[in-house]
Amino acid sequence: MNDFSYTQAASAKEATALRKDTPTAAYIAGGTTLLDLMKAHLQEHSQLVDITMLPFKGIEQTKEGLRIGALETMSAVGEHPLVVQQYPAVSQSLLLAASPQLRNMATIGGNILQRTRCGYFRDPAFPCNKRVPGSGCPALEGDNHNLAILGVSDSCIANSYPGDFSVALAAFDAVLTLEKGKGKQRQVPLNDFYRLPGNTPHIETVLEPGELIVAVTIPTATHAQRSAYLKVRERSSYAYALASAAVGLDVQSGTIRAARVALGGVGAQPWRSREAEKVLTGAPATEATFRAAAAAALQGAQPREHNRFKVELAQNTLVRALQQVSAG
Repeated sequence: MNDFSYTQAASAKEATALRKDTPTAAYIAGGTTLLDLMKAHLQEHSQLVDITMLPFKGIEQTKEGLRIGALETMSAVGEHPLVVQQYPAVSQSLLLAASPQLRNMATIGGNILQRTRCGYFRDPAFPCNKRVPGSGCPALEGDNHNLAILGVSDSCIANSYPGDFSVALAAFDAVLTLEKGKGKQRQVPLNDFYRLPGNTPHIETVLEPGELIVAVTIPTATHAQRSAYLKVRERSSYAYALASAAVGLDVQSGTIRAARVALGGVGAQPWRSREAEKVLTGAPATEATFRAAAAAALQGAQPREHNRFKVELAQNTLVRALQQVSAG
């Protein structure tokens, strides 16, 4: 690793000022992702700004919904009674991720900012448009079995977000609170937070220089209470999703009154499928409806040689998740 300085920020104002004054600085909390990237020379920072002392914790019910501080750990959120009872899919998405040791360290804010697990991005021996814009994307013709089939471009087919938590957040209209410094904050819907690769795959979010994720708010809704997160992976523990689905249904007398659907492992960002929701809403809660919704969710897929299997896998994953939720 390259040499770097370390500063523990005493306030959000101090933290954001340090980042703005030093463009090559980075925030650190749990460090479970950042340190790996630095060790692999995928990110180089002259200064680390420790934000663990900032008042960005707490899990509480508000009039807007459930507010979760960005410095809460994955374990604390996934196991919290309010989350388990009111947002089952969110709880499951956290507890199915990583390992207990990592979940005890990793923060919610850091989890949202995970970077792709594409092998070409992670190996500096290969060119990569995410690391060096304009250098190329070897995944287009190389090993792409675990990469995206929705929202991709000719510049990049790597998943920008490989985790689980933001998939559940995408399904339930979560909103991020971002701190600009000097008490200035803005609200950004999670579905607007990530950027599709397009011609600029190295720009992954709408975060401005120095901005911090302060909190996540998930609106209260019946379909969030009746929800589930299903994850399909190559092994049963500590593996990223080949396909996953976060779904929520409000079913009354056998008819779906409201539906929320998001897919993971297949999109260039956590993939909210309004096409699937449109098919589900107002329809009977039957397997035929679920399969029609799954077909709609993958209608825009652009698979390549090694990840064509993901179309059928994602469809079956979504159908199974919908069946689980409709059955209670």
